[in-house]
Amino acid sequence: MKVLKFGGTSVANPKNIELVKSIVAHSSDNKLAVVVSAFGGITDLLLQAAEKASLQDGSYTDIVREIESRHLGATKELLPINSQSAVLSKVKSELNHLESLLEGAFSIGELTPKLSDKIVSYGELLSSYIISEYFSVEGMDVVFKDSRELIKTNERYGNAVVDFGATDINCSGFFEKNKAKVTVLGGFIASSENGNTTTLGRGGSDYSAAIIASATTADVLEIWTDVSGMFTANPSIVKQAKAIPALSYQEAMELSHFGASVLYPPTIQPVLSKGIPIHIKNTFEPDVQGTLIAKAQDGDKRVVSGISSIENIGLLSLEGPGMVGIPGISSRFFDELSRAGVNVVLITQASSEHSICIGVSEKDIENAVEKINTAFAFEIAQGKIYPVGSETGLAIIALIGDQMKSHQGLSGKMFSTLGKNNVNIRAIAQGASERNISAVIKSEDVKKALNTLHEEFFEENIKQLNLFVMGVGNVGSKFLNQIRQQRKFLKEHLKLNVRVIGISNSRTMAFDGGGISLENWESNLAKGQKADKAKFFETVQKLNYRNSIFIDNTASNEVASTYESYLANSISVVTCNKIACSSEYQNYRKLKNTAREYNAPFLFETNVGAGLPIIDTLKNLIASGDKILKIQAVLSGSLNFVFNNFNDRTTFHDVVKRAQEEGYTEPDPKIDLSGIDVMRKILILARESGNRLEIDDIENKSFLPQESLDTKSNDGFFESLKKYEADFQKLYSDAVETNSKLKYVAQYEDGKASVGLQQIPKGHDFYNLEGSDNIVLFYTERYPNQPLIIKGAGAGADVTASGIFADIIRIGNF
Repeated sequence: MKVLKFGGTSVANPKNIELVKSIVAHSSDNKLAVVVSAFGGITDLLLQAAEKASLQDGSYTDIVREIESRHLGATKELLPINSQSAVLSKVKSELNHLESLLEGAFSIGELTPKLSDKIVSYGELLSSYIISEYFSVEGMDVVFKDSRELIKTNERYGNAVVDFGATDINCSGFFEKNKAKVTVLGGFIASSENGNTTTLGRGGSDYSAAIIASATTADVLEIWTDVSGMFTANPSIVKQAKAIPALSYQEAMELSHFGASVLYPPTIQPVLSKGIPIHIKNTFEPDVQGTLIAKAQDGDKRVVSGISSIENIGLLSLEGPGMVGIPGISSRFFDELSRAGVNVVLITQASSEHSICIGVSEKDIENAVEKINTAFAFEIAQGKIYPVGSETGLAIIALIGDQMKSHQGLSGKMFSTLGKNNVNIRAIAQGASERNISAVIKSEDVKKALNTLHEEFFEENIKQLNLFVMGVGNVGSKFLNQIRQQRKFLKEHLKLNVRVIGISNSRTMAFDGGGISLENWESNLAKGQKADKAKFFETVQKLNYRNSIFIDNTASNEVASTYESYLANSISVVTCNKIACSSEYQNYRKLKNTAREYNAPFLFETNVGAGLPIIDTLKNLIASGDKILKIQAVLSGSLNFVFNNFNDRTTFHDVVKRAQEEGYTEPDPKIDLSGIDVMRKILILARESGNRLEIDDIENKSFLPQESLDTKSNDGFFESLKKYEADFQKLYSDAVETNSKLKYVAQYEDGKASVGLQQIPKGHDFYNLEGSDNIVLFYTERYPNQPLIIKGAGAGADVTASGIFADIIRIGNF
């Protein structure tokens, strides 16, 4: 014999019921028990009608009309006209009884648990009867059986306790005598010894099916629902979740307890002792494998089978010096909770015996606090125990798997993964079986935590990076284009799934939780909301995605001032904006310390040499124990371009203008030509070498006339260059006379730094530096005479974008 249970979604409407009929018709077993839930949504409607009636709200009759319409409509659609009369008559009769019960609740203005069970039972009574009649007219050998005649319980209305002795006798006796191939029964409903209707709790249709399967020693219990089995995580939260092919009974119980709604937790108990397998299948994809739940099998299984969660949790903490070494405190604590009807879902106690912490449903918090404080009033008054502490807005997440007990380091891996993403753990619990590791976290962190853990334990090491990009001008647009071109490569070869979630320019900003299309990001941004840096941060914080990275492609001081907020929320920062790292040393140090404290990488490779790995190389030298003795560098691609193209056949004004037009300089070229940009770069290198230095400590040997430095606009600046053309030509001719070239050089040595224009003789490493290239010479204890040289393109949107891209990859590999 086989027992099949179909949930509310599976029997929500006539079209779905036809699918159910097809599944039942194609089953090869000799005998079938088909347990069905109420039509989808009907149970909720019945509860709403009962509530309104008890409040003497006459609109309950509107709900009754809707319930009547659903059932009469289904009957007419499923049955041919010549078979409808008797069935419609029976359905109307049952609906009349229902209406009488609701009228009674309306009259007395009260809804007792006993009356509520009677009212809500009509959902399953009507659905099972209509479906059995439909099966009959379709030619099936079928009989309808009222489950209340088989399943017996006590009179704890709303969540009755089954009398398995009486129920087993009733079920085995009925099915032994019953000759029909298919028996249709309503789930969820039962009756007491006195014949009063009872219910088995929400989700009780699964339980009904399991009770019948156990009583008849069925070959298998099939739970047909709207998903293809139990998943590695909630698929509505974790998009990459996948169906689990096989689970042990114990794993399934843990997952169902921790919020896996596919299976009602008590369902497993009746079939467990008899070893009856449970097969969870999808009504709408019947050929998909689903999940088979059976006795644990040794074999090649994942260490972690699934990740689950329970929302709306509160923590209660009982602590105090008077608890240490005193027997009976825990017993009194839990006895009081039991008397108050408070269900404890998590327990943790310090080995010092100084405190006990438990997790309960949020709705029970106030009641529990009052009862515990009353019970321990004497000890609280004496200061031996403190008033019970409570905290709400929490959730429990759990790793579950039979194989976890035989693998070391799972707890550490779980907690470090959460910690890297700023998920704070409030309490931890782990059973001696090591089948479950549970942690209490903030409710707002559940989505991030589940996705982070799922990525770590199930997604073949593919790491998702969520980018929030501020600044999509020249560099930013090149960066987005590079991401678009390389996304497939990154996923296939580096196991990185890079998504751009938010973008902003100075006018508008746009977000897409599923990832902004990089094919048409410009149009999405144009349709976005008004740009607001504070709201941009608030949105990033609210989305609370794992592996979030803020990218600053601006030159804005205002944007740079937000880095600390991002880092303090474990959001990594990648920037080509030099302002933060060249600001006061105290601010630079604070950002570095915040990044370390919150485990959020703060990378700024492009601050010095665009895409050149200058800072990364410097970090590796120091990390490996080397010491920087001297740094010499040409760090301005803009100035190198200018002086490589300036000669006695050109004017300095024209060369600078060309550099600006071709994007080699900042929009305000005075920033480059004044030397301030190079000062910032050598300052950053000096600081990254481990030295404390401020921008004012750097000597700037400017070649620009003071009048040029004092100009207030680009037009005024360019006019001043024309005025002093002879001075610039003199610089050039002096260099030619000594067979040298002009280069703008930065230097750091013995705690002192300087920048300025120098004549570079032939044979020097700087002499043949072409175009807008940069070069850095690191003289170290290991490279004292022949320096370590880094050379290449040091300016331009493409290479700067590629440097940002490289920092993103570094974080991905972090």
